Amino acid sequence: MLVNRRTFIKYASLAAAGNAAGLRPFGALNALAQSTTDYKALVCVFLYGGNDANNTLVQFDTAGYANYANLRGPLAIPQNQLLQLASVPNFALHPNLPDIKTLFDSKAAAIVTNVGTLMQPTTRAQYQAGQTLPSNLFSHPDQQLEWQNASQSGATSTGWAGRIADALTSTYNPGGQVPMITSVAGDTLFCNGKSSTPVAVSPGNLGGAQCSEGSECGAQQATAQALLSFDSGLSLVQADNAITSNAYSYAKTLTAAVQSVSPLKTVFPTNNGLASQLQQIAQIIQVRGALGVSRQIFFAGIGNFDTHANQLTDQGTLLAAISPALAAFYQATQELGVQNSVTTFTMSDFSRTFQPNSNTGSDHAWGSHHIVIGGAVNGGQMYGTFPTLALGGPDDSGSNGRWVPTTASVQYAATLAQWFGVSAAQMPMIFPNIGNFASANLGFV
Repeated sequence: MLVNRRTFIKYASLAAAGNAAGLRPFGALNALAQSTTDYKALVCVFLYGGNDANNTLVQFDTAGYANYANLRGPLAIPQNQLLQLASVPNFALHPNLPDIKTLFDSKAAAIVTNVGTLMQPTTRAQYQAGQTLPSNLFSHPDQQLEWQNASQSGATSTGWAGRIADALTSTYNPGGQVPMITSVAGDTLFCNGKSSTPVAVSPGNLGGAQCSEGSECGAQQATAQALLSFDSGLSLVQADNAITSNAYSYAKTLTAAVQSVSPLKTVFPTNNGLASQLQQIAQIIQVRGALGVSRQIFFAGIGNFDTHANQLTDQGTLLAAISPALAAFYQATQELGVQNSVTTFTMSDFSRTFQPNSNTGSDHAWGSHHIVIGGAVNGGQMYGTFPTLALGGPDDSGSNGRWVPTTASVQYAATLAQWFGVSAAQMPMIFPNIGNFASANLGFV
């Protein structure tokens, strides 16, 4: 039987199919250990589908709320339900984000406003005149890729986290037993570099790295083990043999490390997919010393924020899951004593139109607001420029409230990268367009 590349990878690379090891690592295993006293981690939480930032952060002053309620119509949240922010009382959070309000008010969280993909600083007039723009604005797949690769073209084949790993692994993780990057939400462009690739973990699957596919497990494991010794002379087969071999190696390494420590005392929400992902990340951070790493990047994700209809209910349900999950994760970092060393941040395709559509939903937009959490965050503040909420106004790309970003996603990413350890000399390699903007550090961390 002829096996094409996709089929081969499905069965030979264990984690691509989610079977025996539950992991998909790449690259060689280095068993040396190193000190982790200078530890830092970035944790990305991607809100797939385009979270409606206009209902995540709402103007709370009398005039601002009145304008919001008038233009949002059926999507307006009653003012008495919103959660007013103590240090910026003219703004409030969605009622289902009480934990985020607590973190913000305690200065452990910040909000970066009106962020989006840009090639260069852009105004409404420049947008309408056809200034060079990111490719395929308002497209889910393109904007997801462009947030993740920070190059504003979906064709770029590496992510900004992957490029950070390319630049920093030899400096910070020379003896690391696992890659710098771990995804708990599948394979993503964000994690892929030129010379470095991630390990992917199925949340909750490190208790023994067992196969989860019932009676098929024995056959799959036997097939995978047989493939390890199969040498056809073809580079593709040999490469995938290495992937499979490393899958078993990393599975054993991570499982042994996690099982060697006491379980975390922090209680994570149950029946909450994002909480499960963040709990798995916390467990891996807990064993950072055994893994010999002083820098780690993690990727988690939750969806579906594509709320073209029934938005109040659907977005509300998602935010109600996000708020306690992020709070529990921050509590876990406090338990581990690394709250000042771990910075969690959100990304999303884009925001939604300020003007509702006819289905009690909203459509694809552009500039959005994002949350950053951690002990190193200069919290209790809003960063960037909040847009003028006027249809057809100075910040609207058209007439229905697609805000032209006043902060570029590459500036947001570069700020996080500098805190993580990326030098000024390395910045252009990781963020090719950063020189187009006046500042590469927004100061929120």
